[in-house]
Amino acid sequence: MSTATAADRAGGVLAATCLSTLVVNANTSAVSILLPAISDDTGMSVNTLQWAVTGYSLVGAAVIITSGSLGDVFGRKRIFQLGLTLFVVSCVLIALAQSGGMVIAGRVIQGAAGATILACGLSLLSVATTGDANLRAVSLWGAAAAVGAAAGPLVGGVLVDLTGWQGLFWIDAGIAVLCMLLTYVKVAESRDPEAPRSIDYLGSVLIALTLMPLILGMTKSGDWGWISAPTLGCFAISVVAAFGFVQAERRVAAPLLDLGLLRNRVLVGSTIAILIGAGTINGLMYLLSLYFQEPATLGFSPLQAGLATLPATVGLVVVAPLVPKLAHRWGGRQTIGAGFALTTVGFVAIGVVDSSWKYLAFLLPLLAIAVGMGLSNGPSSAAATASVPAQQVGEASGVSNMARYVGAAVATALAATIYGTVTANHVDDGASQANALASGLGAASWAMAVFSALGLLLAILVIVRHRTPRGTIGDSAAAAAAHLHTLPTTAAASATPGRAAPVDRAGEIP
Repeated sequence: MSTATAADRAGGVLAATCLSTLVVNANTSAVSILLPAISDDTGMSVNTLQWAVTGYSLVGAAVIITSGSLGDVFGRKRIFQLGLTLFVVSCVLIALAQSGGMVIAGRVIQGAAGATILACGLSLLSVATTGDANLRAVSLWGAAAAVGAAAGPLVGGVLVDLTGWQGLFWIDAGIAVLCMLLTYVKVAESRDPEAPRSIDYLGSVLIALTLMPLILGMTKSGDWGWISAPTLGCFAISVVAAFGFVQAERRVAAPLLDLGLLRNRVLVGSTIAILIGAGTINGLMYLLSLYFQEPATLGFSPLQAGLATLPATVGLVVVAPLVPKLAHRWGGRQTIGAGFALTTVGFVAIGVVDSSWKYLAFLLPLLAIAVGMGLSNGPSSAAATASVPAQQVGEASGVSNMARYVGAAVATALAATIYGTVTANHVDDGASQANALASGLGAASWAMAVFSALGLLLAILVIVRHRTPRGTIGDSAAAAAAHLHTLPTTAAASATPGRAAPVDRAGEIP
């Protein structure tokens, strides 16, 4: 293949993967803004429609690693195209939905599609380029992911007013078809001949069986009661499935999760930090998207709500690229700790919300949470891939990506449950709708504050021995995308295969 042809191929891969990750992340971040409009059209309560958010994350958690393995074995282009096809099907199904159940079903399919597109797209990009070109390509991919997440709520709000909530999904379907055509023409097939031929399908199923009853039990606990037979039954199924998952992973040739990685306390601590960060920011965006649009509180339109949540997403994206140099100077643990301390303060501030608050009262807490997330996300992701030998960087990245989906699913379900239950209880006690909604938001925010405080403890006690990135442009792109996907940094690249790096006197691995 000539140099010009190779460059053309690489450009095609870059265009297809960046465009697809942008549309997937924009779609994901926009959905919470659309839920009140979907509820009005379908008649399904917003509390039930939260499964359109949690179902997406739940299936994504089960599929994110498996889809990458399928690409290695059966062809990355083929599986990437399958993900795009599923994405188109899910968008059409949602756009044509006449019921909330169809919307949820479409979003569940979309969770599998989105995880597949992200996992295989990044793999295609990695094999299509080398050296500096690969650094630039992955940096652009990370930037596209971050821009998509930031733009999603605003685009969703605009489209609700212009086209109805269905417009977002029709447009996304069209863009995905364009990506399919671009991939067909410009992207060459690739495989990993050394990848194990066995795929851990059972592990994926057991992950879903662990999370789904857990989330169902949390969601319905307000109606069923926390110690009722159905709720306890859901939790029991989750425990049994989790035990089955551990047993299965010990026996399969190519496990979804190498249980040996769990002996690495820095990896475990950083993965939990990623889970907490992803969970709390997704829970917050879900809650504020609803609260801002409630007629009894701020009464925003979808477009106004999208604009109102923009400081959180944009602030995170703007701050994150600056963090690697800061972490290199301060140390990863200190930066993560400072980030969680700031998010804790932000959640506590929202926790004392009053029904008389106007939007400006939310602005500073939102910015504090955004800056805190920007400080903690990048170094946590960097620590996950820097704490293992070079040959395990891919596995560590996969584990942290799965944790990101798990955190989003569980925390959003928990936040929705607290918000709905506390609001209903206050209404039953005679409170006004506005006061009840403020109490619900405050209670859920206090729960997010507790989780953020746990992240601070993790940073202090657990995430203590790892390399820090050098602060390159690639590190900045990885940090910008860190709240969506884990990309290895220069800290991971500097690892010597099979060896642990030396530790300096300060406890940081240079």
